[in-house]
Amino acid sequence: MATEQSTFAVVGAGLAGAATAWRLAEAGHDVTLVERGLPADHEGSSHGSARIFRYAYPSTLYTDLVLRSRPLWSELEAAAGVRLISRTGCLDWGERRDPGALARSLETVGIEHELLSPAAASARWQIEFDSPVLWHPDAGVIDAERSVEAMVSLATSHGARLRTGWDVQRIDRTASGYRLYDAAGGTLDAERVVLCAGGFLPRLLRNTGADERFTAAMPRFTVTQEGAYHFPYRDGAEGWPTFIHKTEAIQTYSLPGGRDADFRGQKLAEYAVGRALPSAYEQDGQIDPANRERLIAYVKDNLPGLVPEPYAETTCLFTTTPSEDFVLDRTENLTVISPCSGHGAKFAPLIGVLAAHLAGAGTPAAGRAAVPREFLVGGSLGAASLRDGGRR
Repeated sequence: MATEQSTFAVVGAGLAGAATAWRLAEAGHDVTLVERGLPADHEGSSHGSARIFRYAYPSTLYTDLVLRSRPLWSELEAAAGVRLISRTGCLDWGERRDPGALARSLETVGIEHELLSPAAASARWQIEFDSPVLWHPDAGVIDAERSVEAMVSLATSHGARLRTGWDVQRIDRTASGYRLYDAAGGTLDAERVVLCAGGFLPRLLRNTGADERFTAAMPRFTVTQEGAYHFPYRDGAEGWPTFIHKTEAIQTYSLPGGRDADFRGQKLAEYAVGRALPSAYEQDGQIDPANRERLIAYVKDNLPGLVPEPYAETTCLFTTTPSEDFVLDRTENLTVISPCSGHGAKFAPLIGVLAAHLAGAGTPAAGRAAVPREFLVGGSLGAASLRDGGRR
Protein backbone atom coordinates (compact mmCIF):
# COMPACT_ATOMS: atom_id res chain seq x y z
CA MET A 1 0.00 0.00 0.00
CA ALA A 2 1.57 3.29 -1.12
CA THR A 3 2.10 6.07 1.39
CA GLU A 4 0.05 9.16 0.58
CA GLN A 5 1.76 12.56 0.67
CA SER A 6 0.36 15.86 1.95
CA THR A 7 1.67 19.17 3.26
CA PHE A 8 -0.96 19.29 6.02
CA ALA A 9 -2.77 16.39 7.67
CA VAL A 10 -5.78 17.44 9.75
CA VAL A 11 -6.90 14.64 12.07
CA GLY A 12 -10.61 14.67 12.90
CA ALA A 13 -13.50 15.93 10.76
CA GLY A 14 -15.70 17.34 13.49
CA LEU A 15 -16.45 21.05 13.84
CA ALA A 16 -12.86 22.04 14.69
CA GLY A 17 -11.18 19.82 12.11
CA ALA A 18 -13.59 20.70 9.31
CA ALA A 19 -13.14 24.42 10.04
CA THR A 20 -9.35 24.06 10.09
CA ALA A 21 -9.24 22.11 6.82
CA TRP A 22 -11.52 24.68 5.17
CA ARG A 23 -9.33 27.63 6.11
CA LEU A 24 -6.05 25.88 5.28
CA ALA A 25 -7.33 24.78 1.87
CA GLU A 26 -8.85 28.19 1.21
CA ALA A 27 -5.40 29.69 1.81
CA GLY A 28 -3.99 27.46 -0.93
CA HIS A 29 -2.35 24.77 1.21
CA ASP A 30 -2.21 21.09 0.28
CA VAL A 31 -4.49 19.45 2.87
CA THR A 32 -5.66 15.94 3.71
CA LEU A 33 -8.49 15.67 6.25
CA VAL A 34 -8.66 12.25 7.89
CA GLU A 35 -11.61 10.97 9.91
CA ARG A 36 -11.85 7.66 11.77
CA GLY A 37 -15.50 7.26 10.76
CA LEU A 38 -17.58 9.79 8.86
CA PRO A 39 -17.68 13.56 9.40
CA ALA A 40 -20.02 14.43 12.28
CA ASP A 41 -20.91 10.80 12.97
CA HIS A 42 -22.33 9.76 16.31
CA GLU A 43 -19.07 8.57 17.85
CA GLY A 44 -17.62 12.08 17.83
CA SER A 45 -18.72 15.30 19.53
CA SER A 46 -20.11 17.16 16.50
CA HIS A 47 -23.10 15.03 15.56
CA GLY A 48 -26.75 16.07 15.49
CA SER A 49 -28.66 19.26 14.92
CA ALA A 50 -28.65 20.93 18.34
CA ARG A 51 -25.81 22.90 19.94
CA ILE A 52 -26.21 26.16 21.86
CA PHE A 53 -25.08 29.45 20.35
CA ARG A 54 -24.95 32.20 22.98
CA TYR A 55 -23.01 35.27 24.05
CA ALA A 56 -23.32 35.16 27.85
CA TYR A 57 -20.05 34.33 29.58
CA PRO A 58 -18.73 35.72 32.88
CA SER A 59 -15.39 36.32 31.12
CA THR A 60 -15.39 38.88 28.32
CA LEU A 61 -12.62 36.80 26.69
CA TYR A 62 -15.23 34.30 25.50
CA THR A 63 -17.94 36.86 24.84
CA ASP A 64 -15.52 38.73 22.58
CA LEU A 65 -14.69 35.48 20.78
CA VAL A 66 -18.39 34.82 20.17
CA LEU A 67 -18.66 38.31 18.68
CA ARG A 68 -15.75 37.48 16.38
CA SER A 69 -17.33 34.14 15.48
CA ARG A 70 -20.78 35.43 14.52
CA PRO A 71 -19.85 37.09 11.18
CA LEU A 72 -17.85 33.99 10.29
CA TRP A 73 -20.99 31.90 10.79
CA SER A 74 -22.80 34.28 8.43
CA GLU A 75 -19.97 33.87 5.91
CA LEU A 76 -20.27 30.09 6.18
CA GLU A 77 -24.05 30.17 5.77
CA ALA A 78 -23.74 32.37 2.68
CA ALA A 79 -21.04 30.18 1.14
CA ALA A 80 -22.95 26.97 1.83
CA GLY A 81 -26.39 28.35 1.02
CA VAL A 82 -27.92 26.89 4.18
CA ARG A 83 -29.04 28.27 7.53
CA LEU A 84 -26.88 26.90 10.31
CA ILE A 85 -27.99 29.00 13.31
CA SER A 86 -31.65 29.36 14.28
CA ARG A 87 -32.34 32.35 16.53
CA THR A 88 -34.20 31.34 19.72
CA GLY A 89 -32.77 33.53 22.48
CA CYS A 90 -31.28 32.16 25.70
CA LEU A 91 -32.23 32.27 29.39
CA ASP A 92 -29.69 32.07 32.23
CA TRP A 93 -30.63 31.75 35.89
CA GLY A 94 -29.77 30.15 39.22
CA GLU A 95 -27.40 31.26 41.97
CA ARG A 96 -24.41 29.45 40.45
CA ARG A 97 -25.11 30.98 37.06
CA ASP A 98 -25.13 34.54 38.47
CA PRO A 99 -27.31 36.27 35.85
CA GLY A 100 -26.37 39.69 37.21
CA ALA A 101 -22.68 39.12 36.44
CA LEU A 102 -23.56 37.80 32.99
CA ALA A 103 -25.67 40.89 32.35
CA ARG A 104 -22.73 43.11 33.25
CA SER A 105 -20.53 41.18 30.84
CA LEU A 106 -23.04 41.64 28.00
CA GLU A 107 -23.40 45.32 28.88
CA THR A 108 -19.65 45.78 28.55
CA VAL A 109 -19.64 44.59 24.93
CA GLY A 110 -23.02 46.00 23.92
CA ILE A 111 -25.07 42.80 23.54
CA GLU A 112 -28.85 43.27 23.78
CA HIS A 113 -30.24 41.71 26.96
CA GLU A 114 -32.81 42.01 29.76
CA LEU A 115 -32.55 41.13 33.45
CA LEU A 116 -35.99 39.94 34.61
CA SER A 117 -37.57 39.03 37.91
CA PRO A 118 -38.60 35.37 38.36
CA ALA A 119 -42.30 36.34 38.15
CA ALA A 120 -41.85 38.41 34.99
CA ALA A 121 -39.87 35.63 33.34
CA SER A 122 -42.43 32.94 34.30
CA ALA A 123 -45.16 35.05 32.71
CA ARG A 124 -43.30 34.86 29.38
CA TRP A 125 -42.04 31.27 29.42
CA GLN A 126 -43.51 28.02 30.76
CA ILE A 127 -40.71 27.67 33.29
CA GLU A 128 -40.49 28.06 37.07
CA PHE A 129 -37.57 30.33 37.96
CA ASP A 130 -35.71 30.46 41.29
CA SER A 131 -33.63 33.60 40.72
CA PRO A 132 -33.48 36.69 38.51
CA VAL A 133 -33.27 35.70 34.84
CA LEU A 134 -31.02 36.96 32.07
CA TRP A 135 -32.54 37.00 28.58
CA HIS A 136 -30.47 37.69 25.48
CA PRO A 137 -32.47 37.33 22.29
CA ASP A 138 -29.66 36.88 19.74
CA ALA A 139 -28.71 33.45 21.06
CA GLY A 140 -29.84 30.35 19.21
CA VAL A 141 -29.22 26.79 18.10
CA ILE A 142 -26.42 25.57 15.84
CA ASP A 143 -27.03 22.69 13.44
CA ALA A 144 -23.71 20.96 14.14
CA GLU A 145 -23.99 18.19 11.57
CA ARG A 146 -24.86 20.51 8.68
CA SER A 147 -22.14 22.91 9.80
CA VAL A 148 -19.55 20.14 9.54
CA GLU A 149 -20.90 19.08 6.16
CA ALA A 150 -20.75 22.67 4.90
CA MET A 151 -17.15 23.21 6.02
CA VAL A 152 -15.97 19.86 4.66
CA SER A 153 -17.62 20.69 1.34
CA LEU A 154 -15.87 24.07 1.24
CA ALA A 155 -12.55 22.47 2.15
CA THR A 156 -12.82 19.92 -0.66
CA SER A 157 -13.97 22.59 -3.11
CA HIS A 158 -10.63 24.30 -2.44
CA GLY A 159 -8.73 21.08 -3.13
CA ALA A 160 -8.56 19.35 0.26
CA ARG A 161 -8.79 15.56 0.23
CA LEU A 162 -11.15 13.79 2.65
CA ARG A 163 -10.23 10.31 3.88
CA THR A 164 -12.97 8.56 5.88
CA GLY A 165 -12.66 5.33 7.81
CA TRP A 166 -9.06 6.40 8.55
CA ASP A 167 -8.43 5.75 12.25
CA VAL A 168 -5.06 7.25 13.20
CA GLN A 169 -3.27 5.06 15.72
CA ARG A 170 0.22 6.52 15.80
CA ILE A 171 2.16 9.50 14.50
CA ASP A 172 5.95 9.25 14.14
CA ARG A 173 8.52 11.92 13.42
CA THR A 174 10.32 11.59 10.07
CA ALA A 175 13.13 13.50 8.43
CA SER A 176 10.63 15.68 6.54
CA GLY A 177 7.77 15.84 9.02
CA TYR A 178 5.45 13.11 10.28
CA ARG A 179 4.08 9.72 9.27
CA LEU A 180 0.52 8.85 10.31
CA TYR A 181 -0.49 5.21 10.68
CA ASP A 182 -4.06 4.05 10.12
CA ALA A 183 -5.59 1.12 12.02
CA ALA A 184 -6.18 -0.63 8.68
CA GLY A 185 -2.53 -0.38 7.67
CA GLY A 186 -2.53 2.81 5.61
CA THR A 187 0.14 5.48 5.99
CA LEU A 188 0.21 9.20 5.28
CA ASP A 189 3.26 11.43 5.24
CA ALA A 190 2.73 15.10 6.07
CA GLU A 191 5.03 18.02 6.69
CA ARG A 192 2.64 19.38 9.33
CA VAL A 193 -0.09 17.77 11.43
CA VAL A 194 -3.09 19.36 13.13
CA LEU A 195 -4.80 17.23 15.79
CA CYS A 196 -8.53 18.03 16.11
CA ALA A 197 -9.46 14.65 17.54
CA GLY A 198 -11.88 15.70 20.30
CA GLY A 199 -12.46 12.95 22.84
CA PHE A 200 -10.01 10.70 20.99
CA LEU A 201 -7.19 13.17 21.66
CA PRO A 202 -6.02 11.89 25.09
CA ARG A 203 -5.02 8.50 23.67
CA LEU A 204 -3.67 9.89 20.43
CA LEU A 205 -1.46 12.41 22.23
CA ARG A 206 0.43 9.55 23.87
CA ASN A 207 1.35 8.22 20.42
CA THR A 208 2.58 11.29 18.57
CA GLY A 209 6.29 11.43 19.28
CA ALA A 210 5.78 15.08 20.25
CA ASP A 211 8.20 16.99 22.47
CA GLU A 212 7.73 15.47 25.94
CA ARG A 213 7.97 18.89 27.58
CA PHE A 214 5.01 20.04 25.50
CA THR A 215 2.83 17.03 26.25
CA ALA A 216 3.80 17.12 29.95
CA ALA A 217 2.67 20.76 30.16
CA MET A 218 -0.66 19.94 28.50
CA PRO A 219 -3.63 20.30 30.87
CA ARG A 220 -5.43 17.12 31.80
CA PHE A 221 -8.24 16.34 29.36
CA THR A 222 -11.33 14.80 30.94
CA VAL A 223 -13.65 12.90 28.60
CA THR A 224 -17.13 12.11 29.89
CA GLN A 225 -20.08 10.30 28.36
CA GLU A 226 -23.17 12.39 29.03
CA GLY A 227 -26.86 11.63 28.69
CA ALA A 228 -29.29 13.91 26.88
CA TYR A 229 -33.08 13.53 26.76
CA HIS A 230 -35.85 14.93 24.58
CA PHE A 231 -39.06 15.91 26.37
CA PRO A 232 -42.18 16.73 24.33
CA TYR A 233 -43.76 20.16 24.40
CA ARG A 234 -47.22 20.32 25.94
CA ASP A 235 -50.08 21.26 23.62
CA GLY A 236 -49.73 24.83 22.51
CA ALA A 237 -46.13 25.22 23.64
CA GLU A 238 -43.91 26.81 21.02
CA GLY A 239 -40.99 29.17 20.64
CA TRP A 240 -38.87 27.68 23.40
CA PRO A 241 -35.48 29.30 24.00
CA THR A 242 -32.23 27.68 24.95
CA PHE A 243 -31.42 27.92 28.64
CA ILE A 244 -28.78 27.30 31.30
CA HIS A 245 -29.78 26.82 34.94
CA LYS A 246 -27.19 26.30 37.68
CA THR A 247 -27.86 25.80 41.38
CA GLU A 248 -25.97 24.02 44.14
CA ALA A 249 -28.25 21.01 43.59
CA ILE A 250 -28.19 20.68 39.80
CA GLN A 251 -26.74 22.24 36.65
CA THR A 252 -28.74 21.85 33.46
CA TYR A 253 -28.82 23.13 29.90
CA SER A 254 -31.56 22.85 27.32
CA LEU A 255 -32.37 23.78 23.75
CA PRO A 256 -34.92 23.00 21.05
CA GLY A 257 -34.04 19.58 19.70
CA GLY A 258 -34.48 20.33 16.00
CA ARG A 259 -34.19 17.35 13.66
CA ASP A 260 -32.77 15.28 16.51
CA ALA A 261 -36.15 15.50 18.23
CA ASP A 262 -38.43 15.64 15.17
CA PHE A 263 -38.97 19.33 16.00
CA ARG A 264 -41.44 18.38 18.75
CA GLY A 265 -39.38 18.47 21.90
CA GLN A 266 -36.77 20.15 24.05
CA LYS A 267 -33.32 18.62 24.57
CA LEU A 268 -32.31 18.61 28.24
CA ALA A 269 -29.16 17.43 30.00
CA GLU A 270 -27.12 17.88 33.14
CA TYR A 271 -23.75 19.53 32.77
CA ALA A 272 -20.64 17.31 32.99
CA VAL A 273 -21.88 14.62 35.36
CA GLY A 274 -21.32 11.64 33.09
CA ARG A 275 -19.03 8.66 33.41
CA ALA A 276 -15.37 9.58 32.97
CA LEU A 277 -13.57 7.73 30.15
CA PRO A 278 -9.88 7.34 29.34
CA SER A 279 -10.81 8.53 25.84
CA ALA A 280 -13.69 8.42 23.37
CA TYR A 281 -12.57 4.95 22.33
CA GLU A 282 -14.14 3.60 25.53
CA GLN A 283 -17.65 5.02 25.05
CA ASP A 284 -20.50 2.52 25.09
CA GLY A 285 -23.58 4.67 24.40
CA GLN A 286 -25.38 3.44 27.53
CA ILE A 287 -27.74 5.80 29.37
CA ASP A 288 -27.36 6.16 33.13
CA PRO A 289 -30.84 5.40 34.60
CA ALA A 290 -30.20 7.60 37.65
CA ASN A 291 -29.39 10.53 35.38
CA ARG A 292 -32.61 9.97 33.45
CA GLU A 293 -34.66 9.93 36.65
CA ARG A 294 -33.05 13.15 37.94
CA LEU A 295 -34.01 14.97 34.77
CA ILE A 296 -37.56 13.62 34.77
CA ALA A 297 -37.90 14.97 38.31
CA TYR A 298 -36.33 18.25 37.20
CA VAL A 299 -38.92 18.66 34.42
CA LYS A 300 -41.75 17.97 36.86
CA ASP A 301 -40.44 20.61 39.28
CA ASN A 302 -39.26 23.31 36.90
CA LEU A 303 -40.64 22.99 33.37
CA PRO A 304 -44.44 22.89 33.33
CA GLY A 305 -44.41 23.48 29.57
CA LEU A 306 -42.90 20.04 28.97
CA VAL A 307 -44.32 16.56 29.42
CA PRO A 308 -42.04 14.81 31.95
CA GLU A 309 -41.63 11.68 29.84
CA PRO A 310 -38.63 11.57 27.49
CA TYR A 311 -39.51 10.18 24.09
CA ALA A 312 -35.89 9.99 22.88
CA GLU A 313 -32.49 9.85 24.50
CA THR A 314 -28.86 9.72 23.46
CA THR A 315 -25.33 10.02 24.76
CA CYS A 316 -22.72 12.59 23.82
CA LEU A 317 -19.09 13.27 24.68
CA PHE A 318 -17.63 16.18 26.59
CA THR A 319 -13.91 16.86 26.55
CA THR A 320 -12.83 19.46 29.09
CA THR A 321 -9.74 20.88 30.76
CA PRO A 322 -9.69 21.68 34.50
CA SER A 323 -10.16 25.39 33.76
CA GLU A 324 -12.59 24.74 30.85
CA ASP A 325 -10.32 26.85 28.66
CA PHE A 326 -9.54 25.66 25.15
CA VAL A 327 -6.15 24.35 24.06
CA LEU A 328 -4.72 25.78 20.85
CA ASP A 329 -0.95 25.43 20.58
CA ARG A 330 1.88 24.08 18.49
CA THR A 331 5.17 22.31 19.07
CA GLU A 332 7.44 22.25 16.02
CA ASN A 333 5.04 21.35 13.18
CA LEU A 334 2.48 19.50 15.32
CA THR A 335 -0.55 21.61 16.30
CA VAL A 336 -3.09 20.58 18.94
CA ILE A 337 -6.61 22.02 18.74
CA SER A 338 -9.07 21.19 21.51
CA PRO A 339 -11.95 23.68 21.80
CA CYS A 340 -13.54 21.39 24.37
CA SER A 341 -16.90 20.00 23.40
CA GLY A 342 -18.53 21.24 26.59
CA HIS A 343 -18.86 24.70 25.07
CA GLY A 344 -16.75 24.97 21.91
CA ALA A 345 -19.26 24.50 19.07
CA LYS A 346 -20.27 28.15 18.85
CA PHE A 347 -16.69 29.18 18.05
CA ALA A 348 -16.10 26.67 15.24
CA PRO A 349 -15.49 29.03 12.26
CA LEU A 350 -13.18 31.19 14.37
CA ILE A 351 -11.34 28.12 15.66
CA GLY A 352 -10.66 27.26 12.03
CA VAL A 353 -9.17 30.70 11.37
CA LEU A 354 -6.99 30.57 14.50
CA ALA A 355 -5.91 26.98 13.90
CA ALA A 356 -5.02 27.60 10.27
CA HIS A 357 -2.89 30.59 11.25
CA LEU A 358 -1.25 28.69 14.10
CA ALA A 359 -0.44 25.63 11.99
CA GLY A 360 0.44 27.51 8.82
CA ALA A 361 2.78 30.16 10.26
CA GLY A 362 6.48 29.90 9.55
CA THR A 363 7.33 29.25 13.20
CA PRO A 364 5.36 28.20 16.29
CA ALA A 365 6.02 31.61 17.85
CA ALA A 366 4.56 33.41 14.84
CA GLY A 367 1.51 31.17 14.95
CA ARG A 368 0.93 31.73 18.66
CA ALA A 369 0.85 35.49 18.21
CA ALA A 370 -2.80 35.36 17.09
CA VAL A 371 -3.98 32.91 19.78
CA PRO A 372 -5.33 34.07 23.15
CA ARG A 373 -2.66 33.33 25.73
CA GLU A 374 -5.18 31.46 27.88
CA PHE A 375 -5.20 28.71 25.24
CA LEU A 376 -1.43 28.18 25.08
CA VAL A 377 0.16 25.20 26.76
CA GLY A 378 2.38 26.23 29.65
CA GLY A 379 1.33 29.86 29.28
CA SER A 380 -1.41 31.31 31.43
CA LEU A 381 -3.88 28.53 30.76
CA GLY A 382 -6.56 28.66 33.42
CA ALA A 383 -6.04 32.29 34.40
CA ALA A 384 -9.65 33.05 33.55
CA SER A 385 -10.89 29.84 35.14
CA LEU A 386 -14.53 29.21 35.88
CA ARG A 387 -14.25 26.18 38.07
CA ASP A 388 -18.00 26.07 38.71
CA GLY A 389 -18.61 24.92 35.14
CA GLY A 390 -19.98 28.34 34.18
CA ARG A 391 -18.82 28.22 30.58
CA ARG A 392 -21.42 25.85 29.14
